[in-house]
Amino acid sequence: RLLKMEEFFPESFCLDLKDERNAFFELCKEDQIWICKPSCSNQGRGIFLLKNPAAVNTLQAKLHSTEENLLNKRVPYKAPQARIVQRYIHQPLLLEGKKFDVRSYLLIACTAPYVLFFAQGYVRLTCVNYDAASDDLTVHLTNQYVQKKNSLYSQLKDETVWRMEHFNSYVNEKFRKTNGLPKDWVFTVFTKRMQQIMLQCFLAAKHKLDRKLGYFDLIGCDFLIDENFKVWLLEMNANPALHTNCKVLRDIIPTVVYESL
Repeated sequence: RLLKMEEFFPESFCLDLKDERNAFFELCKEDQIWICKPSCSNQGRGIFLLKNPAAVNTLQAKLHSTEENLLNKRVPYKAPQARIVQRYIHQPLLLEGKKFDVRSYLLIACTAPYVLFFAQGYVRLTCVNYDAASDDLTVHLTNQYVQKKNSLYSQLKDETVWRMEHFNSYVNEKFRKTNGLPKDWVFTVFTKRMQQIMLQCFLAAKHKLDRKLGYFDLIGCDFLIDENFKVWLLEMNANPALHTNCKVLRDIIPTVVYESL
């Protein structure tokens, strides 16, 4: 069964497409949080939150000014980086009070014929407890590059990455009974959902891939779970980080690379 977009992907708009940009500015009148990020970047670069109408108005004015410059062909002028805005998920599931997401892997091993593999990854947590109202990006973004900017990172870095087995045990212990989850929800329901979403995204994009021998790609897929245990795809990364700067990553990343090759 194919999923509907709203079943797994937060409402999103491409700001470099005029119709979508106008639809977004028409929609976001009241106080709500949106996350604005470059379409093709990594390490959390260029990401910011839109937390109130004033911030939205500022962005709208900036985009309008950019459009005017491009239309008038003022030179030298560089076209802005393509961006999307995505509805922020307010009530994420927390682990020990901290926000987290899950990095898993999709290996496109071959495109002639299509061959795909799934690999479990790891859990990425923030250094500090979650507070939706905070202006500190390290509270909202879990990737290691952003977390390094938190003053507590050096002493907590091994606690910011969990193995999937640790995550599974934690969910069994803390949430299974109160939320009526099946045993090993992480390795059953959650894993199947990730695979279903990855496959659907691949089917949507496969026509863009070269169909030739020797073509392969390792995609890093980021998933967030909300407090109702709904699984959301945040993004898919064509150049996933392969750093091994903490104990769990030193165990997981070399295996992912070795098995991919």
